[in-house]
Amino acid sequence: MEQMLSRYQPLALSLFRFITGLMLFQYGVAKILKIPAESPFAKVELTSLYGVAGGIELVLGALLLLGLFTRPVAFILSGEMAFAYFISHAPRGFFPVVNNGSLAIELCFACLFLATAGGGPISLDSILRKKG
Repeated sequence: MEQMLSRYQPLALSLFRFITGLMLFQYGVAKILKIPAESPFAKVELTSLYGVAGGIELVLGALLLLGLFTRPVAFILSGEMAFAYFISHAPRGFFPVVNNGSLAIELCFACLFLATAGGGPISLDSILRKKG
């Protein structure tokens, strides 16, 4: 079973990168572009800390979706998610299930993994590396 599944690991890495980027990108879209309007993030002021985070998530989330500059982008996003957890969630309680910080932790470590593993074969990084 391990041998059969391991051949799909590079494709799974690309899919993992894409979905992680999509998760971050959607928060950027909600905070900056106010879509969907019923999102609690649609009320974020662009000049606030949440607004700056939304800009980072929008731009770097899009780069992660495309797999462009994956390692540095993922490293920055990992730091942003750690910052988000300690600034916004940790003060509300010790346990992530109570302070609603589980997603921030998960995205932090997903991005940290991508910073070390790269974007996979289906990425602009991979295409540009082959051309060079």
